[in-house]
Amino acid sequence: MDVLTDNFSLYGKGFLGTVELTVYSSALALALGFLMASFRVAPVGSLRVLGTVWVTVLRNTPLTLLFFAVLLGLPRFGLVLPFQLFAVLALGCYTSAFICEVLRSGINTVPTGQGEAARSLGMTFGQTLSEVVLPQAFRSVIPPVGSTLIALAKNSAIAGAFSVTELLGTYRTLNELGYSIIWTFIWIAVGYLIITLTISALFNVMEKRWGVAR
Repeated sequence: MDVLTDNFSLYGKGFLGTVELTVYSSALALALGFLMASFRVAPVGSLRVLGTVWVTVLRNTPLTLLFFAVLLGLPRFGLVLPFQLFAVLALGCYTSAFICEVLRSGINTVPTGQGEAARSLGMTFGQTLSEVVLPQAFRSVIPPVGSTLIALAKNSAIAGAFSVTELLGTYRTLNELGYSIIWTFIWIAVGYLIITLTISALFNVMEKRWGVAR
């Protein structure tokens, strides 16, 4: 218990760092995931190709390698940003590929007749997608989107290896101070549990309110 009480500010700083990474990366992942899912079902071939390439490359690239590419590669092209922002870009882009596939699977559950009926009324592709298809698809993808964002929260631990303040990275300082490594990791695990259980509770509420009735 001493490791927590003696270093509460250090734990708190790491915890808040992980929360910020999770929130900002989730927002980016949801926005990009929605955009790429729209591309993948678009009637324009070039957009479908772009969406497919985005998903294929990111889903099959190790996240650590993506961190190296973003945090160490982009500055070589003159793009110098805070490390936390680079970490948000890496996490958000990586997770967007999985969000995209979750949303696309939800779109595929909507009967094709729904889209055809909307088009017969003169609605554009964008109107059909946003006003007819996505509202129905949203109900079926709430649980898998929640699971994907929980994975994102845990993946944020990689950012600590790149000088980004987050929860797992606190173990280095505490280990140097001579605290028990077991209790150090126990309290780190508790911090991640708080974050992931909060996300899970939020999506459980959303599923009960808007999800598909079982």
